[in-house]
Amino acid sequence: MSRVLKCLLVMSVLLGGAVPVRAADDRALERGAAVIDPAILRELDHDRFGLGRMLAPERSAATPLSNRDLFGLPAMVPVREALDREFNGYVGKHKAGLPNESIGVGDGFAFQLFDRALFESADVRFVLSGIVNRMDRAYVAPKDCGEIRLIYRLTRTDVPLIGENAVSQRLPMTLNLVLKAKGDGNDVSLTCRDLARRWLATASAPPAMDRLFGKDGPLDLIDARNIDRIETNLQIAHAPKSAVRDFRTDYLLKVFDYDGTTKRFAEAPLENQIDRDRILADEALKRDFKAWLLDPRHFAELDRGTVLIPDKFLARGAVAPTPTGFDVGDLEPEFGMVQGEGSAGTAVFSESDVVGALQKAAADGTNLQNIKSLAGFERRLNDVTCAGCHQTRGIGGFHFPGVDWMAAKPSNSTVVPASPHFFGDQPRRRDILAGFRDGKAPDFSRGFSNRPQLRASAELAGTEYSNGWGAHCYLPGDRPVETDRSFRGWTCAEGLACQVAGKTSRMGMCFVKGR
Repeated sequence: MSRVLKCLLVMSVLLGGAVPVRAADDRALERGAAVIDPAILRELDHDRFGLGRMLAPERSAATPLSNRDLFGLPAMVPVREALDREFNGYVGKHKAGLPNESIGVGDGFAFQLFDRALFESADVRFVLSGIVNRMDRAYVAPKDCGEIRLIYRLTRTDVPLIGENAVSQRLPMTLNLVLKAKGDGNDVSLTCRDLARRWLATASAPPAMDRLFGKDGPLDLIDARNIDRIETNLQIAHAPKSAVRDFRTDYLLKVFDYDGTTKRFAEAPLENQIDRDRILADEALKRDFKAWLLDPRHFAELDRGTVLIPDKFLARGAVAPTPTGFDVGDLEPEFGMVQGEGSAGTAVFSESDVVGALQKAAADGTNLQNIKSLAGFERRLNDVTCAGCHQTRGIGGFHFPGVDWMAAKPSNSTVVPASPHFFGDQPRRRDILAGFRDGKAPDFSRGFSNRPQLRASAELAGTEYSNGWGAHCYLPGDRPVETDRSFRGWTCAEGLACQVAGKTSRMGMCFVKGR
């Protein structure tokens, strides 16, 4: 591994635990858009927002739902069966492709597999680690006013806390219970404007339980009737650095829609997770996908980050290998879709296809915000996928692990609960909430996953989220013609320099000059 890449990986880990920037009024970025306070989450986990109460409301809140009981629920049986199929497929593919690298549970294997026995254990459970407002996704289901997400982290419960520095045993899996912001049990007169007002009313100070659950509290409207789906993310395997490879970690991503009639979860396609291998192998599917995505309306939605690719082009599961670094490679979901990547003659899009779409948009007066070049198209097509977004900042993991409130000292166990990707996106999400509250049409567009939109430039200026130390940046060529229009605004603050990583990419990170 190169010296630069090693440095980037270390920085990614450090930045994921950096203290979040504060705005001028000392308002935390997430206020009004997320609940991350460990004391509040502890209380909610032990009461109405414990996973057991949400999935089986008849259960007593005094009895937490262990994994053995969770995956025994009729609603969750399809989830366990689908996860088992994914594990079996992953192991089979590994043995066929890497027959000389062992795989199994434990340190003695080259690829150390997630222990599926945890799904049946009475000594682990999913613990509430965060509540996130995603009304910025109201373009997906306008009548639901977007989503609210209850994020749970898998944690051992059979390890006693000993001493003031004791920490709990958190495990590499999250379960995201996605709720409709406006559920089927809510008053029909309730509007998206009402919901946004309730959330933003908690932004002026750290939220307390009475403000969250009071008469006009945003959480008072949430119960099991709001459930829309479950999203799971687990570290399916980890390969430590060895004589034959650099370290690698693979994350399995799955989605399960909730059927209110059968009261069961069912395996579903991942939003915008293009099934690359299947598309490239099917000429008819390639032709259809090309025609659909280059349609001017869909091309503009791709640019804005609001595109919803039809299910027939999507996968029902994804493995996100990490780290990916900055160079384009076959670990990325989009790789091979554009001519010049991967095997010759199999691509869906040629350079002239993309240039033609850009020219047509210009002729039609469409103001493209992000895609202004072939490289911009490739990056955008990659980062609208679940796996591509997951790989943001060159190293994978969980963008929202949450503060470990089961530790003896939660503030010491995790400095912040989420990645720079999460905090950098909060101004955009709050702007959308403010638009709803003020009766304006919200701007749902978003920038590339690696870099916040310019709308947040004032609030994030000089931070690791925008142009400060550790931010993603772009180093143009020596001649103006070599400057890529999609990324030329990715600059570093005064006193910092962009250090490019990789052999084929001009993407890098902002460092103090001379370091």
